[in-house]
Amino acid sequence: MVSLKLQHRLAASILKVGRGRVWLDPNETSDISLANSRTNVKKLIKDGYIIRKPVKMHTRARWRRMQIAKKKGRHCGPGHRHGTREARFPTRLLWMRRLRVLRRLLKRYRAAKKLDVHFYRLLYRKVKGGVFKNKRQLMEHIHKTKAARLREKTLKDQVQAKKLKKQAEREKIAGRELKRKEKEKEKAREAKAKQVQPEAPKKAEPAKKGQPAKKPEAKTSKKAEPAKKAEVAKKPEAKAAKKPEAKPEAKAAKKPEAKAAKKPEAKAAKKPEAKAAKKK
Repeated sequence: MVSLKLQHRLAASILKVGRGRVWLDPNETSDISLANSRTNVKKLIKDGYIIRKPVKMHTRARWRRMQIAKKKGRHCGPGHRHGTREARFPTRLLWMRRLRVLRRLLKRYRAAKKLDVHFYRLLYRKVKGGVFKNKRQLMEHIHKTKAARLREKTLKDQVQAKKLKKQAEREKIAGRELKRKEKEKEKAREAKAKQVQPEAPKKAEPAKKGQPAKKPEAKTSKKAEPAKKAEVAKKPEAKAAKKPEAKPEAKAAKKPEAKAAKKPEAKAAKKPEAKAAKKK
């Protein structure tokens, strides 16, 4: 068998790989053995008699299979553990991962306008304080808080609407009361005006059939008042003149008799009473 060490060395040098990655065609050994220079080896490489083998890969199939089993909880017993719990999975790393997940969710919600600036800042501080353990708790808290705020807002709107309605009713009633008072004032003014103004003369009513027409009453002026008083003063004088002369004589006869009868009786009654008072 022909030795091909020279061709192996020259091919590895030209292809810039190790000798193990150079493949020589076993069916063309006679032609390859005649190539004793670099130019001849390059020609064989070009023709495909000498080839560079691909890099051998380390398979990860078994590793992937093991990782799937570990996710299910297999191969994690005390015999498979190396190092303390803190060394195997630091709590600092766990905290950083959790915090970054929650903050990422908050930023996404803020960008989608699901959270306003104030609510975002409040939740950001709560996340930093460790209130929420995972995304599910944070999302539930957001939905509950938003629902409660919406409920409060609807209740406030209802109360405000009722208040405005009552206020409108009160204003309406006050307006009616004001109108009523204004009407009463107008009526009082009209009544006063009527009292001050003299009454207009009444028109004569049309006479019925078979009755004479009524005359309108004459106006009584201030000039007519003294004339009336003089007439009233004259009336008693006329009455005194009309009476007969016998009457005053009869009165004069009666008066002394009555006085004479009354005086002795009154004196007789007073004397015993006066004496009794003095004795006491």
